[in-house]
Amino acid sequence: MSETSLKPLARTAARPLPKLLVVEDDAGLQAQLKWAYADFEVIIASDRASALVALRAEEPAVVTLDLGLPPDPDGTSEGFAVLDAIIALKPDTKVIVASGHGARESALQAIARGAYDFYQKPVDIDALGLIVRRAFELHRIEAENRALEERAGEGNRVLGSLITAAPEMVRVARTIERVANTNVSVMLLGASGTGKELLARGLHDASDRRRGAFVAINCAAIPENLLESELFGHEKGAFTGAVKTTEGKIEQAGGGTLFLDEVGDIPLQLQVKLLRFLQERVIERIGARRSIAVDTRVVCATHQDLEAMIADGRFREDLFYRLAEIVIKIPSLAERPGDATLLAKAFLARFAREMNPAVKGFAADALAALDAWPWPGNVRELENRVKRAVIMADSKLIGAPDLDLVSPESGGERTLNLKGAREVADRRVIRHALARSEGNISSTAKLLGISRPTLYDLLKQYDLQT
Repeated sequence: MSETSLKPLARTAARPLPKLLVVEDDAGLQAQLKWAYADFEVIIASDRASALVALRAEEPAVVTLDLGLPPDPDGTSEGFAVLDAIIALKPDTKVIVASGHGARESALQAIARGAYDFYQKPVDIDALGLIVRRAFELHRIEAENRALEERAGEGNRVLGSLITAAPEMVRVARTIERVANTNVSVMLLGASGTGKELLARGLHDASDRRRGAFVAINCAAIPENLLESELFGHEKGAFTGAVKTTEGKIEQAGGGTLFLDEVGDIPLQLQVKLLRFLQERVIERIGARRSIAVDTRVVCATHQDLEAMIADGRFREDLFYRLAEIVIKIPSLAERPGDATLLAKAFLARFAREMNPAVKGFAADALAALDAWPWPGNVRELENRVKRAVIMADSKLIGAPDLDLVSPESGGERTLNLKGAREVADRRVIRHALARSEGNISSTAKLLGISRPTLYDLLKQYDLQT
């Protein structure tokens, strides 16, 4: 060992030193490492119990771990048990393992179990120092990237919690914000899974009714004979089983917002009673002899064609115009280029935190598949696929097979005008690249294989917002 290798590095800053946990049972090597790494706050542990206590208390970014720990100093079983525990408790920790016992096999096994790197005994302080500093640098970069992604995600939020970068969806959000503080009834039209309830809740939260209750009811999920009681409530003894007086959803939402999902499924006879409430702002519970004034704003949603239902006599025209003072059409996920990637990243971050912290992101093939898939089930389908992939994933990155996505067959009509076709293709690819790179112009240009000035020209030409 050289003289230089034993020379401690000078402390160059007054700020807190990065924490390095050394898990080593050799007292002499403990002292040597602590002295050599003067630019780190070195925490020493000599067995599994003390190592895990230090990990929880100090949360070090980097750990050096001797696999030959007691009670198995001549083997690796105890060291691997410590490694598994560290990765389970704090997956972002960079663990550097050391072993003199079958070094190659142990190293391969350690890397497969989540270790960052390895070194072989006897220890070369210089070589180990390079690995340790590289590990700290990588940990710092990963932490900065996570922070940047979180901030970028916040930049793509509208209405508080809605994630989008698509102009079509931003326009929907701006419309909702403009009507939020009025008392007009709003109808949200869109396919299943497009986030109608999320938008309704966003409208409520943006209004001056936000301190009141937000009450949602799915009219298609409740049997017709129970729906009236659910909406309007009932008096005690009004029917068999009515053992107490119960408020309906309209009353519960008094001073707040009532969200009627799948309003097209309300039966005709109940539509009359709902119309009276909207006109007079009073209700009568089932079995009651008096009217109750209720100040409730109604927001409704449906995926059905209500105008066709009106023509067929299945939905009242006068009720439609009461409910549809403002009509907002919600684009499908396929009509929001780039949003699938943004939403998938947000879902992955949430589900990984809750269910599988070892998962860190998407592989390149998964990102391509997310962009290409037509999403017939919209945001709900995307959320379910990401959730399942996070739970079942065996590696840090989710691949296209984990999402169970196959390339969709191309079809449908295509424009025969070359200029128009190119513009459509350019817009879609640019928006996908912007979403993939979280709006970073340099990264987007690199993904597209063009220069930054060319990208700026295209953004201006196609009126695309960054």
